[in-house]
Amino acid sequence: MGKVTGFQEYDRVAPTREEATTRVKHYGEFLNELPSTELNRQAARCMDCGVPFCQSGCPLGNVIPEFNDAVYNAKWELAANILLSTNNFPEFTGRICPAPCESACVLGINRPPVSIEEIEKHIIEIAFEKGFIKAKAPLIRTGKKVAVIGSGPAGMAAAAQLNKAGHEVTVFERDDAPGGLLRYGIPDFKLQKNVVDRRIDLMKEEGIIFKCNANVGENVEISTLLRDYQAIVLAGGSTIPRDLPIEGRSAKGVHYAMDFLKQQNKRVANRPVEFEDIMATGKNVIVIGGGDTGSDCIGTSNRHGAKSVTQFEIMPMPPSARSSNMPWPTYPMLLKHTSSHEEGAERAWSVNTKEFIADENGNLKALKVVDVEWEIDANGRPVTFKEVAGSERDLPCELVLLAMGFLHPQKEGLIENLGVELDNRGNVKASEHTYQTNIAKIFAAGDVRRGQSLVVWAISEGREAARKVDEYLMGTTKLASRDAVAYA
Repeated sequence: MGKVTGFQEYDRVAPTREEATTRVKHYGEFLNELPSTELNRQAARCMDCGVPFCQSGCPLGNVIPEFNDAVYNAKWELAANILLSTNNFPEFTGRICPAPCESACVLGINRPPVSIEEIEKHIIEIAFEKGFIKAKAPLIRTGKKVAVIGSGPAGMAAAAQLNKAGHEVTVFERDDAPGGLLRYGIPDFKLQKNVVDRRIDLMKEEGIIFKCNANVGENVEISTLLRDYQAIVLAGGSTIPRDLPIEGRSAKGVHYAMDFLKQQNKRVANRPVEFEDIMATGKNVIVIGGGDTGSDCIGTSNRHGAKSVTQFEIMPMPPSARSSNMPWPTYPMLLKHTSSHEEGAERAWSVNTKEFIADENGNLKALKVVDVEWEIDANGRPVTFKEVAGSERDLPCELVLLAMGFLHPQKEGLIENLGVELDNRGNVKASEHTYQTNIAKIFAAGDVRRGQSLVVWAISEGREAARKVDEYLMGTTKLASRDAVAYA
């Protein structure tokens, strides 16, 4: 490593943020860049630890110690090449990945881990700034045509890799712009869409075709794809949200989180909103669900000017530090305090929602909730709960956002008509080794195959599925899990 004693000399430093009171007035990103001297120190914290567990913690197998060393020595092009050798889109993961690599960092055993995610974001942004990132179209085309259905991170990664192998790739996206969850699921204050557009434009320059407003199975014939393409990659994501079918569910004011977030992303992009506006302005908002999507709803509600924002989670409050049930280097389920929470929200755990209460016009006016107590098993996992006597109460509320995760991909249309097999969770059944479905020319990658997961897993699945598609088409593959990098 560039500075072997760096981890002993420097503390972890995070980039500064715009004040919460001012950033809630806009939808732009609000993290400031680290100064070059501080970035150098943060890279120097990477230890000469012998076995870099961070790489196994990362689903992409990013070569983290090597790019940290390059950053420490200000070899920016080398750092970018190392990073891009395993990760097609570090500008996305550097902003929205929960950084399982940092949870596996050896330094994190007894000190704050290396700022891997932040360093990753700086590498790619500096590489763009310095002109190192250019479109690289393949020199030779194979004549094989591949259709990728879905333009989220899994579909984009699969398309990028298949195009690199020389195949003619067309990406079909049912929305009006490519990006999938990156465009219409992640708020702009976490991922500005010019970052997505920058990458899409590069991919177009490299020869990838994007067809938007193309809903395969509705306005695009499945038979046409089966006839015209030698392989098809399903990368449509896990899009059916988990519902809360309790009394009063039909009250006006109860919405899925993703409908709320997608609308706001469209407003920011000056694109038309097709359905009735879902606004938090002046309302008591309750977000049901304690994950990142729920956090995004909090940040968006505060920017709308909500009267109050409360987040409920039925599960008990997570610990703030690792316990014996979450040993290093496993990914720990710890209490997260996000930038959206910092902007203002009440939080409560072990709360069960029993009823949505509507007024005489059918508009939501309150929530009936009750506190619960969990029984914990020997492994520290909550297994069953019971209501706390006397804790039932009604809370004023005009907008509820359901952010409880996703069940499986949409089956109606494409999946049903294709006749691909599903697993017991309702995901597309595809081999973990070949990504191939029961129909030889059809492959699946990302959340549509593995279920709701992280963006870094989606990119990993897209890359690996592309290798198997290339092998299916050509008998062998030129694609590797990691590209070769010249260290000279």
